[in-house]
Amino acid sequence: MPDPNGFLRYGRRLPARRPVPVRISDWREVYPPAGEGLIREQATRCMDCGIPFCHDGCPLGNRIPDWNDLVRTGNWDAAVESLHATNNFPEFTGRLCPAPCEAACVLGIAGGEPVTIKQVEVEIADAAGARGLTPRPAPASSGRSVAVVGSGPAGLAAAQQLVRAGHAVTVYERDDAIGGLLRYGIPDFKLEKRHIDARLAQLRAEGVVFRAGVNVGVDITAEQLRAQHDAVLLACGALQGRDTDTPGRQLRGVHQAMAHLVAANRVVAAAGEDRPAPATLPDGTPIDAAGKHVVIIGGGDTAADCLGVAHRQGAAGVHQLDLYPQPPRGRDEGRDPWPTWPWILREYPAHEEGGERVFAVAVQEFVDDGTGAVRAVRIAEVSVEKRDGRRIVTAVPGTERELPADLVLLAIGFEGTEEQPLLAQLGVARNPRGAVDSRADWQTEADGVFVAGDMHRGASLIVWAIAEGRAAAAAIHTYLDGVGALPAPVHPASRPLTAR
Repeated sequence: MPDPNGFLRYGRRLPARRPVPVRISDWREVYPPAGEGLIREQATRCMDCGIPFCHDGCPLGNRIPDWNDLVRTGNWDAAVESLHATNNFPEFTGRLCPAPCEAACVLGIAGGEPVTIKQVEVEIADAAGARGLTPRPAPASSGRSVAVVGSGPAGLAAAQQLVRAGHAVTVYERDDAIGGLLRYGIPDFKLEKRHIDARLAQLRAEGVVFRAGVNVGVDITAEQLRAQHDAVLLACGALQGRDTDTPGRQLRGVHQAMAHLVAANRVVAAAGEDRPAPATLPDGTPIDAAGKHVVIIGGGDTAADCLGVAHRQGAAGVHQLDLYPQPPRGRDEGRDPWPTWPWILREYPAHEEGGERVFAVAVQEFVDDGTGAVRAVRIAEVSVEKRDGRRIVTAVPGTERELPADLVLLAIGFEGTEEQPLLAQLGVARNPRGAVDSRADWQTEADGVFVAGDMHRGASLIVWAIAEGRAAAAAIHTYLDGVGALPAPVHPASRPLTAR
């Protein structure tokens, strides 16, 4: 049983981040490995609650109290098995997930300090990775074949579940390397790509075939794909960036945030060394922050990623603009009662590295330097309210001012999956949210064609992508008359814990 006094004897502690002057000079991960003593101490804080609400906070249904106690007692091998029972890629989620499980931890009631679930998770995963990830090929083939289109976390999770069930699985990826957003959308200081490569080696050893540089719908038609496979899973993500019609949007130097992140990631991948390097778009347009005044519009994860990249590229200065007022530092029980995900001020390591956050403002105009390039943004303080389900933004008179800007990055969210020839060829349409709907069995309007991840639910958390990939794999296994049943942690209509 757990230590009943652990949470009384130990407070919440995380490993110290690498010093700012050191880490912004390279692209390595911000957090060094934590010592075993620290992790066992933090795992000891878990109370193994009678009703573990952390399970409901996490769509994967991770057995959090189980592996916490296994770590506490030093049984790392069993902790690895318990962790992998519900999560294909804990080394990814432990680094990238914002941890709704921690928001639902019982120790967080009334402003308390939840267990460092995410940190314990990543240390268990890294311990397994250090020993080598063991392939688990299926004992026999089912004789059935599945195509997975997209190699992000949803597609990879589904591929692993299906190949372990004996099905032949081919993953198609239009980029030149496998990994989806994990590969080119997430900076190395959050996820070093060696973790992806190690997991891909395991999947290959289990029998998954990867075909990178293949744009399904263009390089291979949907008809050809369906002729080669018994089922198809669409897991193409939700990469259609939300844009703006603010005056001056057409100016040079105003870009979607993902363009900046992808360009930077490609440079780091190609350089093979820890140094900032100039980045360009595919057409050669520079999109490097070196020596520039950068303005990032948006307050979420993508904006923080752009901030960290700008620091490492050597920006002259950075402003991050948020439309909404500054959130409180602690949970507002009236607005977001425990165990729901709270609206609070989230400070990422990138904010520690520099830049200025400006809240409750909106860009009124991107200002032309006279040559068609941006030189500044004109902002105003705003109030935001909702009327009849619509967001109404009102500028406060007399509050306008300019911020210098040589590079502007739009990190204001996503509008669903991209329109692409594959969808038309399959006879599958996007809904008004830009996502692809499914029936209760994860099939789209095209029989034998399934959908999962951000392509289905819209831009969301990595744990939801993996959970949907696992659930869709279970549905495909049933569709192919597979023996037994695979775990299905979520339903197509599943939603996060919410107070509304």
